Amino acid sequence: MLSLSLGIALLIGGGCTDQNVYTPPDWSLMDKILADIVEPSFPEYSVDILRFGAKEGEDYDCSESIKRAIDDVSKKGGGTVIIPQGTFYTGPITMVSNIRLHMEEGAELRFSTDPADYLPPVLTRWEGTDCYNYHPLIYAYEAENFAITGKGILNGMADMDHWWPWKGRDEYGFKEWKTLAVDSTSRDRLMQYNHDEVPVEERIFAEESSLRPQFINFYRCKNILLEDFTVVQSPFWLIHPVLCENLTMRRVTTESNGPNNDGCDPDASRNILIEDCFFNTGDDCIAIKSGRNEDGRRWNIPSENIIVRNCTMHNGHGGVVIGSEISGGCRNVFAENCIMNSPELERAIRIKTNSIRGGVVENVFVRNIEVGEVDEAVLRINCHYDKKREGSGDYLPLIRNVHLINVTSKKSDHALFLDGIEGKECIRDIFLIDCEFNGVKEESIVNEVSNLLTINTRVNNEDIGQ
Repeated sequence: MLSLSLGIALLIGGGCTDQNVYTPPDWSLMDKILADIVEPSFPEYSVDILRFGAKEGEDYDCSESIKRAIDDVSKKGGGTVIIPQGTFYTGPITMVSNIRLHMEEGAELRFSTDPADYLPPVLTRWEGTDCYNYHPLIYAYEAENFAITGKGILNGMADMDHWWPWKGRDEYGFKEWKTLAVDSTSRDRLMQYNHDEVPVEERIFAEESSLRPQFINFYRCKNILLEDFTVVQSPFWLIHPVLCENLTMRRVTTESNGPNNDGCDPDASRNILIEDCFFNTGDDCIAIKSGRNEDGRRWNIPSENIIVRNCTMHNGHGGVVIGSEISGGCRNVFAENCIMNSPELERAIRIKTNSIRGGVVENVFVRNIEVGEVDEAVLRINCHYDKKREGSGDYLPLIRNVHLINVTSKKSDHALFLDGIEGKECIRDIFLIDCEFNGVKEESIVNEVSNLLTINTRVNNEDIGQ
């Protein structure tokens, strides 16, 4: 079922020696990354938003009460702002250093769906391109040592009548009379700014555009904790750290099946731990990024040292994904002990780029992944992503040193779908060790791959490779 090309490689973190003996990755690097991730800590001082005038119910806007509570705690040197049990309506929230926003069990924050509430625009990154856009529902800029915790619910209130129609597709409630612009036209203008390298301060969107805001977006922040809460009904990407360092996301539930509803997208960020989380999303569950095209190459900051463990992925375009906005590169990704299973989950492990976005993706280590059912392929590497719309360019991607160890699946169209660029060595050093792919409907597709090595790996109970 596979055409294998066994080469020789000497790679950082595992590969083949010159005796063709497989050398497993050095998983101790993961322990070193964990040791470097700093979680925030806070003084004991705390306040309840009720103290600052917050009231339950849709007839009261708690935005000012929450802001005053955050300001009070910040002036005291830091501590905790408590959202008590109950349903509270609010506009956007800005996090600052040394603040923990803690939601008690039974608490729910429901966010305004009026775009005017998310002005003036703030500096952010939209699909890999820097710009000024609507204030995300929760935002932080150059803050450190802060957290969102507790067993409450963050509800973006997006649906077929709010935010999602801006996608411009009928299936998300779009009707021409509802909005003057849709994502596609605003997006095209933003992408042109990227291509033309227009200064970021001139890339002002929001009032006359329709680029939906992220739910949670942190820009150039560090030492962050996200723990125990649930995120639902997001306008766009759910959790999007950009140029961040030291972020822990633990026991967070993401439930949002709207357009472009990625679960968590670390973007040009390092030292990220995502553990014990649940993803049921309208797009990729986790998508690691590092900027798009000229913007990504200008920053030239890879996403690196990313750990995903003990997570469950249900619906989504991919379970653990790298790309597609990956022009700054990506390295040292560890994924282990995850369960991925849904007929609406298209792939388990996915890497996507093209010759316009480029980027080097290396050192991807995946082990002990249990795949029940995925639609397309267990491992999908695509060097032609979105080629029909974007065409080809001169920035050849490179994907190398990818290890799948003890990955099992019960149902998929393909075990592997690896699609490189003709005549170019863009995909190399792919290792499948002790893997078992069953219920596979069609042969694997392997185009332009150098050094694909399998050991003790079976597809529909048939050994492949050596």
